[in-house]
Amino acid sequence: MASSHSCEFFSDKEAESLTSLYNEGGLAAVIPVIKDKLHNLENETLNIAVTGCTGSGKSAFINALRGLRRNDEGAAPVGVVEKTMEAKAYKHPNLPGVNLWDLPGTGSPTFQAKDYLKKVDLNKYDFFVIMAAKRFTENDANLAVEIEKMGKQFYFIRNQIDNDIRSYELEGIEYNREEVLQTIRNDCIANLEQIGIQEPCVFLLSSYYLNEYDFTAFTQTIEAELPEKKKHVFWLSLPSVTLQVIEKKKQILKKRIWMIAAAAGGVGAIPVPGLSIACDIAILVAELLHCREFLGLDPQSLQRLALNVGKPLEVLTAEVQNPFVFDITPQSVTKLLTSSIFGVLMIADDALLLIPIIGCILGGITSFGTTYMMLSNLLDQFVESTQRVVKKALE
Repeated sequence: MASSHSCEFFSDKEAESLTSLYNEGGLAAVIPVIKDKLHNLENETLNIAVTGCTGSGKSAFINALRGLRRNDEGAAPVGVVEKTMEAKAYKHPNLPGVNLWDLPGTGSPTFQAKDYLKKVDLNKYDFFVIMAAKRFTENDANLAVEIEKMGKQFYFIRNQIDNDIRSYELEGIEYNREEVLQTIRNDCIANLEQIGIQEPCVFLLSSYYLNEYDFTAFTQTIEAELPEKKKHVFWLSLPSVTLQVIEKKKQILKKRIWMIAAAAGGVGAIPVPGLSIACDIAILVAELLHCREFLGLDPQSLQRLALNVGKPLEVLTAEVQNPFVFDITPQSVTKLLTSSIFGVLMIADDALLLIPIIGCILGGITSFGTTYMMLSNLLDQFVESTQRVVKKALE
């Protein structure tokens, strides 16, 4: 039951435990548990290892997955020669527990394949991406075999597909894009089978055009194979470059809202001037800023997107129809609460019905219905703006 409702991050057993806590100690006993759950969600770890031969585009891929360009602060160095001499972690800009690891090239002269498995400590990673710019090598196959022995997932990525497509265009050759991609995919599969990998799955990607090629299939496959508790942090870590990623983020952020509303209105909340409710405005501000960052509507993300697609920043920001997106402050949030309370009080009870098992607890928080509906409505507006921005960027 829990997996289909808004309390998905709590199992049925945990939700029932919350009810027992409430019966014994009231809201004062419940709110710390909800805050701990939020803290754990925000700090969930995910370690992604990226490896492959020298020149396969590992660093560019790591930057792309974090929504960064090569000259941005914290970006992995990109070059035509091997830049990675030892495993190096690159932190996600918004999620402290997410690291993308740039592993040394499997065939580089400075790092011999026979010592590879011992030196990179394969146990620390949740899954592996094995990249190639042309053909996969025997070292790639050997690495995949060892990863599989450890019970870890690995994914083959044929990178820099945009270069293959561009070569046809530069030479003025007529081509069928899907046929060319399928030919490359078949060649990679045959190559891997020849070096010992049975029924390999290969994804064709470009680090500079993540919205194209096999990116959707790649992310869906990872989601299906990740442990349940890691799925939300995986989706939130991705740049908002496709409508599918944006929709996934919306679903995840929606499921957090009841916890944010409960935490903001719990014990220690401050009375809001002019309202008959108490609410910790700082918690609401922090969550709205997080939503903005995860959806790519913060000024830095919009600027990077504008540079990536070669369009003026003003063209993209014009697609953000609610000016509140760029003015998330304690004052603006308080004003919104004041203006919206009369419209949401009538449907506050409906909000509680969305939270099975523990809705009775949340009914004891005077601000819950107001903050829940305000956050839900704002998230819808943020998502709509993100969709408009991405569509405009890709025109």
